[in-house]
Amino acid sequence: MVAVAAPGPVAVDLQALAQVLGAGPASPVAQTPAAPSRYTLQGLLAGRDSGRGAAVIAVNGQPARAFPVGAQVDEGLVLQSVGVQQAWLGPSRQGDATVTLELPIKK
Repeated sequence: MVAVAAPGPVAVDLQALAQVLGAGPASPVAQTPAAPSRYTLQGLLAGRDSGRGAAVIAVNGQPARAFPVGAQVDEGLVLQSVGVQQAWLGPSRQGDATVTLELPIKK
């Protein structure tokens, strides 16, 4: 019998993913109070079993950036989790989501 090592975790280049999903280059984000209408979800990469993933989000009309789960999206908001069509933001990784973003439906 030959022992086979399990494959290691796959590293994801979030900026490359963002560009594949149509996001522009990263730019500084203005610090203003959170409002759901300030955020536009443009893409998702959900890890079904791992609980990891990333979301491509535009903040306040700025070019979209890729954020891994747990990353700070804006002052006082982190990406808590992602699903097939949604991303949830809140003040910390744990706890209740204060903002739910949904991918726009393509016609």
